[in-house]
Amino acid sequence: MDLSLPSEDLVLLPLGGAGEIGMNFNAYGFGPPDDRRWIVVDCGVVFGRESGTPGVDVIMPDIRFLAEQAENVLAMVLTHAHEDHIGAIGHLWPQLRCPLYATPFTARLIQDKLIEAGLQDSARVTVVPLSGRISVGPFAIEFITLTHSILEPNGLSIRTPLGLVVHTGDWKIDPDPLIGEATNSKALQALGESGVLAMVCDSTNALVPGESGSEARVRDSLSALIGTLKGRVAVTSFASNVARLDSVIRAARAHGREVALVGRAMHRIVAAARDTGYLSDLPHTIDEAEAAQLPSERVLYLCTGSQGEPRAALARIAAAHHPNVSLGPGDSVIFSSRIIPGNELAIFALQNRLAGLGVEVLTERDHFVHVSGHPARDELAQMYRWVRPKIAVPVHGELRHMTEHARLARSLQVPQAVVVQNGQMLRLAPGIAQIVDETPSGRIHLDGKVLVEEGKGHARARNALAQAGFIAVTIPLDQKGRVAGEPSLIIAGIPDAVHEPIRDALDESMRRHNPKRGDEEALKENTRRAVRRAASDAWGKKPVTRVEVIWV
Repeated sequence: MDLSLPSEDLVLLPLGGAGEIGMNFNAYGFGPPDDRRWIVVDCGVVFGRESGTPGVDVIMPDIRFLAEQAENVLAMVLTHAHEDHIGAIGHLWPQLRCPLYATPFTARLIQDKLIEAGLQDSARVTVVPLSGRISVGPFAIEFITLTHSILEPNGLSIRTPLGLVVHTGDWKIDPDPLIGEATNSKALQALGESGVLAMVCDSTNALVPGESGSEARVRDSLSALIGTLKGRVAVTSFASNVARLDSVIRAARAHGREVALVGRAMHRIVAAARDTGYLSDLPHTIDEAEAAQLPSERVLYLCTGSQGEPRAALARIAAAHHPNVSLGPGDSVIFSSRIIPGNELAIFALQNRLAGLGVEVLTERDHFVHVSGHPARDELAQMYRWVRPKIAVPVHGELRHMTEHARLARSLQVPQAVVVQNGQMLRLAPGIAQIVDETPSGRIHLDGKVLVEEGKGHARARNALAQAGFIAVTIPLDQKGRVAGEPSLIIAGIPDAVHEPIRDALDESMRRHNPKRGDEEALKENTRRAVRRAASDAWGKKPVTRVEVIWV
């Protein structure tokens, strides 16, 4: 492998989304290897889970490599408005402070994030029209309209002095997307005719045969299903899927039901769509209080919470904690969504709570109520026939998805298919594509209001506390090192039956203490081991144990 340095090169550096689904962050660099100019494509998050990262709300990429050369980062270009593509902007933009570019709907939602982060006066978004073009240093970028499960998904044509890269973002081929434009296949074919060096492409459904399906078919199926239901109906879906929201509202009105939006994200997305020229003919919706006054067969609630999020509207309804919406026997909930891997337990628990209320739960497993927003294998093959790249670079997927995507690309006669992971720098030109460097990479956790590097926060300690509880002992000693009173003992998260053995072990440790032998640290360690061992013997678990000494 020739790793000699060319005078100029073109590289791709994924810092998020390569080897995982979500947290997309890709950087393209051009110039001398020791002084490249960079553009960033997307800046996303994944959400923390209590089982693995307790107390962490969102997780984002570690971008220190680019932050250390922020003066060379020329722009951040956003392909679409899903959280795994724009969710980290409010947290990471201050490290780069570069111009932002997005099409109108995406820009509208980014602006909300900047306001939330207090950055509205320092970070400005340049709105690019659909199919628009921008020039940033050595990069000439054209936005290519695609289809996905959100408004205005864009691929990017990135022209450089060393070749043309097509970055697909998230996409599918939907011949009838209902809202927004269809895939601009003519533009993609024109790029293929002009010669494409590399395509950096979505791998999410690389293991799924066939095609993802059309939103138009889901609309018809949802309408037919809603027409069969009695009582109150709630539909939960991804709020960002505006076409799906439109379908549900129209289906409800077709069957004599008024629709109430339930959940802040629903209202936020609908407002953003209207502000940017969509949903101008959307049927009227009512508020939750009005809906509560209507007969049950005339109501449909469109709710957030399809992934079992504990603070979302549907979870509050299922727990009977929502102030305006209640469901019970004779009512139905349609999950017009898929289960995102990792959310299974939360979703099944939510569905069980609904079933416990007597609610009928309807999902994609038993009704045609959802299609994916990502390309299945036949769509991937079609994209490769249009674009005809010399190099295929799978991203946006776990390693198994990306590996299968690369195998598919090779079977379609793509000369090179390279699987890279976060932090690996891939030289696209000149010469053959090859990994030429490894940069610092990883994850940053938003822990409350604080950004913490993964591995340096408190997730492990919190997990230990959740698993085995906590013991705290404070021992008073006089100036001669003798125990000067009853030690303080705090026990939390440990069954009552274990408390007495812990107290007995502490008492025995105090009786054995000899101020003439050993020092303060020895006393603390001996006591810690004694009470922890007692808990383990009685319970089979080893609590987090802390012992302190105070001198009186």
